[in-house]
Amino acid sequence: MKKTLYLFVIISMVLAVGACKKTGKDANPLSDISLLGTGTYLVLDSTVNLNLNYSAITTSSVGIQVEQYVNGKAIDHIVVYASTSATYDTTKWHLVKSIPYTGKGTVISVTGTELAASLGTSPSNLSPGSVFTFYNRAVTKTGEYWDVSNTGYANDGTNLIAGSNYHSAFAFTAYVVCPFVAPVAGTYKVIEDDWVDWNPGDLVIITDGPGANQVNLSQVYPGAGAGGVSAGPTALLVNVDPATGAATVPAQVAGNYGGPPNFTVKGANNSAGLAGYIFSCTGYIGLNLNWSGGGTNYGNYKIVLQKQ
Repeated sequence: MKKTLYLFVIISMVLAVGACKKTGKDANPLSDISLLGTGTYLVLDSTVNLNLNYSAITTSSVGIQVEQYVNGKAIDHIVVYASTSATYDTTKWHLVKSIPYTGKGTVISVTGTELAASLGTSPSNLSPGSVFTFYNRAVTKTGEYWDVSNTGYANDGTNLIAGSNYHSAFAFTAYVVCPFVAPVAGTYKVIEDDWVDWNPGDLVIITDGPGANQVNLSQVYPGAGAGGVSAGPTALLVNVDPATGAATVPAQVAGNYGGPPNFTVKGANNSAGLAGYIFSCTGYIGLNLNWSGGGTNYGNYKIVLQKQ
């Protein structure tokens, strides 16, 4: 259950020489709850959206719905800040805007245009794959405020910021994404290939499908120039989330390099095979792949391609 937030106030005490020993609540002024100040915080009601669509970046928006904690001080307005990293250092926050608190269901929303303005850049520079953290400062009708910078650090589950029982809305994270729209087949330039089948500047062929939201890398890995032999025309397939461009590579046999062993390739970012992103709106492919074969795991290797 939620707990009432109490913030200590500074107590000044003057001790007279030869004074009598204090007893009861006079012995420690902080032992009396009536001497503590009451704070406030925002409770997360629901998440509206956490993805900024790069294809419509100026009008696309992210946001959450919040309400004031019932036993907290009355909130007047909310000041929203943006940061390119998760940080409690307010000098790295960029002012986005101030919005009035209108009661339960108040929406904290930020458009791509507003985010770009706070960072001193243009919306087109909010590239797909970027991550931003928004910090919410609750300002009371009496002028006090609370945010992550003066409420405590999220270093334990009972903390007001990190504790799941509080459902606090001091911050939220948003992503710039590019919905996947096929076809994406064509010629791509190699920007980076840590597996070293290709050199930067080499051109490779990417094909579509066979599924509606799939990309075929069978002409990329194993690289023929490095002696590679693909296991088949659809040997290495990437599944792409149509809403975000997130790419997943389930474990599959990609082929060999002229003989045993066959290599198994999968997305390296989690157990489900998450590999990275394919952004059809910018022609970008960036994948982190795990290679194994013959009983040996060779580790993770990144490949970055750009459509020509």
